[in-house]
Amino acid sequence: MHKVAIVGRPNVGKSSLFNRLIGRREAVVADFPGVTRDAKEGLMLHHNERITLVDTGGLWSGDEWEAAIREKAEWAMEGANAVIFVLDPRDGLSAADYEVAEWLRRLGKPVIVAANKMDSPKHEPYLAELWGLGFGEPVAISAEHARGLDDLLERVTAHLPEDDGDVSEVAPIRISLIGRPNVGKSSLLNAITQTDRAIVADQPGTTRDSLDVEWNYGGQRFVLVDTAGIRKKPDTAIEDYAIQRSEAAIERSDLIWLVVNAGDLGDHELKLANLAYDSGKPVIVVVNKWDLIPDEDLKRTEKDLNQKLHHISYAPRVYTSAINDYGIHDMLAEAMKLYDKWQSRVPTAELNRWLEVWQMKHRVPNFGGKPLRMYFMTQVETAPPTFAIFCNRANFVTRAYEGFLHNRIREDLDLAGVPVRLKWKEKGPYKGKGKAKGDDAE
Repeated sequence: MHKVAIVGRPNVGKSSLFNRLIGRREAVVADFPGVTRDAKEGLMLHHNERITLVDTGGLWSGDEWEAAIREKAEWAMEGANAVIFVLDPRDGLSAADYEVAEWLRRLGKPVIVAANKMDSPKHEPYLAELWGLGFGEPVAISAEHARGLDDLLERVTAHLPEDDGDVSEVAPIRISLIGRPNVGKSSLLNAITQTDRAIVADQPGTTRDSLDVEWNYGGQRFVLVDTAGIRKKPDTAIEDYAIQRSEAAIERSDLIWLVVNAGDLGDHELKLANLAYDSGKPVIVVVNKWDLIPDEDLKRTEKDLNQKLHHISYAPRVYTSAINDYGIHDMLAEAMKLYDKWQSRVPTAELNRWLEVWQMKHRVPNFGGKPLRMYFMTQVETAPPTFAIFCNRANFVTRAYEGFLHNRIREDLDLAGVPVRLKWKEKGPYKGKGKAKGDDAE
């Protein structure tokens, strides 16, 4: 698959162009510089050409992130077939533009100069100065108004070799890392992939947008999604939008790693547990920085975890340290196991044998001498496993009895750690007189 990197100084519209080319709002866009820090990938198709597009942070920003952003941009250049150098020439070329141009010349990659924010033909006189950069004829574009993009892509594809068509047919497992700021999500991602793909810093809020990283483990493809830290109350509009992007990443994922700081548990973990619970996706609680907990505090910390995360008590836990790689392989092994269960299907005959056993193990609800009768059970969906139980009166089902069935399904059907759904369907003379029930994933 081809790879094309988008580079430029801060606030010239790189992320706007990235979003426009891949056809969706993947990268956070704002009117001030410094929003994008990590290198973000997205797939686009153009005339049957599959292109991995990489959005990079603003180069030569002059701030504390300059070195880290340049390091990630250099990673983006590895294997890139071409580079789109984005500029905003309306105020003339800046010193940072010339620094980026010199850096690109040293790398020796094919460069296409994209003069962004050229919203109308009257702006094209600004292009004259760009010839002096030495990369040939600039292309006038407007990412906001989709102007000049066909010309840009024509120049890009001229540098791409023929597509070899060697693309895996097996879809990767998508896993999102969620948690509040500074619990070590980016450090864990780097430890898993044995790279420095995500920028790591001591201060919270370093990650401003979700970052997708492809990874192969034991022959299984993964897409690991590092999300922005989710606060109770975002301090800025950009944080609020980053949280929305994190929630969207969760919706697109197959599994969730809920990362918590072993030594700093608070009420916010309950909100994150609810967010994971509502998604209906398998959740693995990753207790990070476990190596920092003194031996005498281990039992107390476990008790705090049980209290704060009681909504997802079914979720397995992995104890990790991103610093010394402790528990890293357990995260991936547990994810592969849960993913298989999440996709599994139980034969109807086996379900109904167990339904008889469960009714003998626990007395069914009884209202006014009329018991709940369960006639038949079948699995209607996977991912998450969803079961329909046909009964006489759906409104006879109590929360306690439903909880009992959830527990039996997980234990007896080998679905431990997986959220399951139950739907109640009425049949017989009372059909329609009770209220049909269908619960959220549990």
